[in-house]
Amino acid sequence: MSAPESTTASHHNYRRTLGTISLTAVGLGSIIGSGWLFGAERAAKLAGPAALLAWVIGAAVALVIALTYSELGSMFPKAGGMVRYGQYSHGSLAGYLAAWANWIAIVSVIPGEATASVQYMSSWNFGWAHGLYNGEELTTSGVALASVLLVIYFVLNWFAITLFAKTNTAITVFKVVVPVLTASALLLSHFDKHNLTAQGGFAPHGWNAVFTAVATSGIVWAYNGFQSPLNLAGEARNPGKSLPKAVISSILIALVIYLALQTAFLGALPHDGLAHGWSALNYKSPLADLATAWGLNWLALLLYSDAFISPSGTGMIYAATTSRMIHGVQENGHLPSIFGRVDQKTGVPRPALLLNLFIAFLFLAVFRGWGSLASIVSVATVISYITGPVAVMALRRLAPELPRPVRLRAMPVIAPIAMVFGSLVLYWAKWPLTGKVIVLMAAGLPIWAWYELRKPWEVLKPHLKAGVWMVAYLVVMAGVSWAGSKQYGGHGYLREPLDLVIVALLGLAFYFWGVRSAWSNPSLDQVKAELAEAAGAEPADAESADAAEPAKA
Repeated sequence: MSAPESTTASHHNYRRTLGTISLTAVGLGSIIGSGWLFGAERAAKLAGPAALLAWVIGAAVALVIALTYSELGSMFPKAGGMVRYGQYSHGSLAGYLAAWANWIAIVSVIPGEATASVQYMSSWNFGWAHGLYNGEELTTSGVALASVLLVIYFVLNWFAITLFAKTNTAITVFKVVVPVLTASALLLSHFDKHNLTAQGGFAPHGWNAVFTAVATSGIVWAYNGFQSPLNLAGEARNPGKSLPKAVISSILIALVIYLALQTAFLGALPHDGLAHGWSALNYKSPLADLATAWGLNWLALLLYSDAFISPSGTGMIYAATTSRMIHGVQENGHLPSIFGRVDQKTGVPRPALLLNLFIAFLFLAVFRGWGSLASIVSVATVISYITGPVAVMALRRLAPELPRPVRLRAMPVIAPIAMVFGSLVLYWAKWPLTGKVIVLMAAGLPIWAWYELRKPWEVLKPHLKAGVWMVAYLVVMAGVSWAGSKQYGGHGYLREPLDLVIVALLGLAFYFWGVRSAWSNPSLDQVKAELAEAAGAEPADAESADAAEPAKA
């Protein structure tokens, strides 16, 4: 489907002002949000000291999947890139499902960050603050305050991408310094190495608990921030060089920070805090509470302030990236044309920004606790991952002539491994959560049907044929999760480790099916034409951007 003329023109209203440092700040700022405030406790609650391995596994999964998306992002440096790649490789059905999963996973992070800020604020030593959170979810006053934060996130994105970039870079510096300072202070003040073997040993709940921690404790939520630079590709000065650097650097830097925080949390736990086992951990403001317990009141005050700044910085980033995603969905042909408009003066897609603000309010009204949002977001994130490995290899077959500034020789091996990793993490999330989120994916199909089912059968048929693998994948994975081992919430028809072997083999089978299902559809033809046109118009701009990059750095 050809994009409307006004939509195509509006795409060029984006300002290519973001360099490698700005994009890395975007990625790192997305990864270090509310996850560092709550992730250490939630991971330890599920996996005990083996939570350290959960962070490493999560980083490995994110890195392998990010490599596939880095090639795609450098090929198609367009706003909202993550919602476009499936459309280019498989047409409307698979493209829409991938876009829907990506958007759900990202837009729900925004109220999650606001919820995290308010939840930490409830530990402030003020009567009104204590009434913000009841121990399980935000109260009415807590929701009202979180709503104010949502408005602030979107206002900061309303005026210009340059204002966003300057604000975000400053916030990201603070967001990196405070976690590093927190981990260092806790490690120096108290580290009880016996905690690493207390209450059942290093992995008290078994290795399946470690895998579940990867999927549901906020680890996948955190690392999912690598998507943000890709969604801002339309505003990157030199996307071929800056995108892969930003994506990979942000994951690796974040891994070091998260490991330090997890280690500090495990060692700083007092004996009475572990008296009833790891699963009984229940801190309202985990790191701040530990700082207070060991007399680090200055650190507690810093954490209370950063609990507002870090999640707010991430919420601001996701407000920016989700608006670009909505623009991408509109260009795919599945939203009204108004959501493809980009303000000429500021370079901001304001109608898309407003739509995401409305959806964020809905999520906040339904999911009032950080934990419930973290679980939903994590599983939706994993579902969104599966299109990258398939699309990157499918497009090597369909469009070998397209320039690939990032091209890894090992991609034929990396891509299927990424698909297996994504499938395993989806299974680790446990039934019935996997089933609930897959139903949430199906809930978006009426929108696709509204735009697609009115087309003639001969036009619609190839889109259905190319996308049926993804529908089948979701149905089969839901069935395997339901029948899986009881350690992963299933009914026990499949036992460990047979269940993990079956999931891995299914991931490979659907990977090869998906790659072979791809076809040269109208969206791919259109983007080829756009890239050919841009190639003749931008050499001078790219050259000047290369020269400007070191000066900026």
